[in-house]
Amino acid sequence: MTARESSVLPGGTVLLRSPSGKLVVRVQRRSALITLALTAAALLVAAWSLTVGHYPLTVADVLRVLGGGGTLIEYDVVVADRLPRVLTGLGTGAAFAISGAILQRIATNPLVSPEIIGINTGASLGALAVTVVLGGSGLGVVGGALAGAFLAMALILAVATKDGLDGYRLVLVGIGVTAMLSAAIAFILTRANIYQAHTAAMWLTGSLAGRAWPHVGFAAAALLAVVPPLIVFARSLPLLELGDELAHSLTGRRGPRRTILIVLAALAAALATAAAGPIAFVALVAPQIARRLLAERGAGLAPAAAAGALLVVAADLAARRLFPAELPVGVVTAILGAPVLVYLLARATRIGHAG
Repeated sequence: MTARESSVLPGGTVLLRSPSGKLVVRVQRRSALITLALTAAALLVAAWSLTVGHYPLTVADVLRVLGGGGTLIEYDVVVADRLPRVLTGLGTGAAFAISGAILQRIATNPLVSPEIIGINTGASLGALAVTVVLGGSGLGVVGGALAGAFLAMALILAVATKDGLDGYRLVLVGIGVTAMLSAAIAFILTRANIYQAHTAAMWLTGSLAGRAWPHVGFAAAALLAVVPPLIVFARSLPLLELGDELAHSLTGRRGPRRTILIVLAALAAALATAAAGPIAFVALVAPQIARRLLAERGAGLAPAAAAGALLVVAADLAARRLFPAELPVGVVTAILGAPVLVYLLARATRIGHAG
């Protein structure tokens, strides 16, 4: 796509066309600018994070190492230790945010996110079962996370969409499924030895400590698996927000595109969970940040992804710098996200009473 193959519509919207004309992507200028600003902020925080640790470095030192210079110690600190942690944070933050934005728009409910409705818990259960029960690691953990996430999603959809998709029914069913899956996780932990239980407890909190390049690969896989299909299928989100019946009457199709988008949301959340654990509230909060910056009803996926990346790397930096001992990043995101959840619940209650 090139600038010459674009059309400008009212409201600051640009249509980008592929050379063949078969693929058309709509880009809103405000959304693009906000995405660039959030991405730049995330990269600045990431660069700052690379300088922080027991072996202090300056930004110039980091840039020199990334450019192929520096000492062996500096190379080991930056490339082997800090860079995988930062890249995993950026990737998982973006993946969780994309997952939450898709689900919130489909369900037209700001309370819907993969951790609230049980997708993250299902992924955690699958990964934990592979690790503790089967003694697996690496790709086995990823497979377990995927299996757990999709089984949880299938169970939720089977119950919550019996008479059409309703956002609040989805939340209620998801809370029940989450409780059931959490009980299964607790049972597995009681059967684990002390070392396994401690490691699992840290992972279940959501942590970027000790991340290595394979974890970067999991986070990158989440984005590579989800973003290309979204270029095509995300165009259906505004229509799906209108409801099943109206979307069906306008297009003559029912279900497939919505199902594909939900599968993509589950896939992004599962791979992100495999990379860094179920980091709490990122999928809930990041789309809400993007929505308010855009000043529109539905949050764009690209601004939400950038907001999620910024939220995770900033929370991880805060977890390392603002407390006497380093905390898992999931603790900080929970501290930030819990008030947002309370606000959304209170707002939903006020709207319900007003109706």
